[in-house]
Amino acid sequence: MKAERKNRNRGYQKLWVWSDAIELYCMTRRVTKGWPFEMSRTASQAIASADSFHRNIAEGYCRRSIKEYIQFLYFALGSLGESVSGFVAFRAADQISEEDFEEFDALAFKLENGLLKLVESLERKRDDGDWTDSLVVRETNEIYSASCADDSATANRLA
Repeated sequence: MKAERKNRNRGYQKLWVWSDAIELYCMTRRVTKGWPFEMSRTASQAIASADSFHRNIAEGYCRRSIKEYIQFLYFALGSLGESVSGFVAFRAADQISEEDFEEFDALAFKLENGLLKLVESLERKRDDGDWTDSLVVRETNEIYSASCADDSATANRLA
């Protein structure tokens, strides 16, 4: 039986955006796994940017400073942009299937919107002086799930 390990520093593992970022990494690895040797550098870069994405979310959370947390979430957005750009190029060069591209792009779109909502929420908390660790996890998941809903419903929920 797997032991459950909990501590304050691992709270990022409760975030839906972090879990989906792990899924994005696994998807990137799966898609690039069988590439020929001459594409190994490109595959390695794709995997590295997907890996950097989830790691920046975790590192920002663990910094325990809202300023640094937001900064690392912006780094994560940069890594996600790098991953999306790579997949657009892979599809244009016919290196990946349309199905793999659509699956990746849908998840990346969800992650980007969720992460932007998280940053907006944290910036509001920072500006209002309303920062507590327990609220971050709960609100983050609410904000993230709202980013996947209809735009008008999202606007009403976040108002």
